[in-house]
Amino acid sequence: MNVHALPIDESVSPIDPARLAEANINPATGLASDYLNHFNEAIMMLDLLSSMPDCIDDLIEWQPMSYREHFLTSSQKHRELVLAAYGSAEPEARRQLDEIVDAMNATMIATRSALELNISPEVLTALAREAASNLKPLVARAGAVINGLTLSNTAAPTSAPQAAVDALLER
Repeated sequence: MNVHALPIDESVSPIDPARLAEANINPATGLASDYLNHFNEAIMMLDLLSSMPDCIDDLIEWQPMSYREHFLTSSQKHRELVLAAYGSAEPEARRQLDEIVDAMNATMIATRSALELNISPEVLTALAREAASNLKPLVARAGAVINGLTLSNTAAPTSAPQAAVDALLER
C-alpha cells in the first residue's frame, strides 16, 4: 500500500496526505489516534475514583464503542475523512487495533460490572487501580498500531480482565 495516499475506494481519488495529517490520521495506516480518547477518559476516571467517588456513576455509564461508532457520534471536525480513511485502512493495522480494543472493552465491561456491586471503598479503589494499570499499556499498544508500528501478540488474553476482577473480589 502506498503510504503517501490512501484510496477511499476504487472509484474515488486517493486522499491527500496533507488532509490526513490535518485530521490527525496516520497516512501509513489510515487510523486516527483520537479514538483512544474514549479509553483515556475512562482511565482518567479510574485514576480519580479514590479521591472523587462521584466518578463511579460516569464509569458505570461508560459504554464500549467501536472505532466507527466513536467517530459517527463525534463532533470531530474531520470525522467524515477519518471514517473514509478507516474504510480503506491498512488491514493488518485494523486487525491488530480491533484485537486490542476488544481487550480494552473487556477490561472496562468487567470493571464496570464490578463497580455496580456493593463493595467496600478499599476494594473499589483497588479494582479501579488494577483496571487502569491493565488499560494503560493496551492504550499504548493501540497507539503504536495507529502510528504504524507492527506488533506481535498485541491483545491480552480475553480472560485476563475478568480474572483480574474476580481476584480482587475474592480478597
